[in-house]
Amino acid sequence: QVQLVESGGGSVQSGGSLRLSCVASGSTYGYSMGWFRQAPGKGREGVAGIARDGIANYADSVKGRFTISQDNAKNTLYLQMNSLKPEDTAMYYCAAGWGWLYRLQEYDYNYWGQGTQVTVSS
Repeated sequence: QVQLVESGGGSVQSGGSLRLSCVASGSTYGYSMGWFRQAPGKGREGVAGIARDGIANYADSVKGRFTISQDNAKNTLYLQMNSLKPEDTAMYYCAAGWGWLYRLQEYDYNYWGQGTQVTVSS
């Protein structure tokens, strides 16, 4: 069992930055990790993922602005978000999925956090 707890969300102005954190309890060895988001009235979409071999992938909408990283010693996943835009406003979720996951497919991920809200104003 893996439990995930996100933090770091908040309200920022357009162009600002935030860093999200996701602390995992229970071993995430063998898992790929990802960040997803869901805006009001929309479905959940993949934002960034890091496979168990360390290879990262990003949604086109965030490439060059967001960076995913992890600290295995702290069992923590991060999402550094720069140059934020109002369209980045959403609830952001951390997720863990078993194996080598190179695509941000929601159904591949078994464990989910409760989410942290990010609001970007223009």
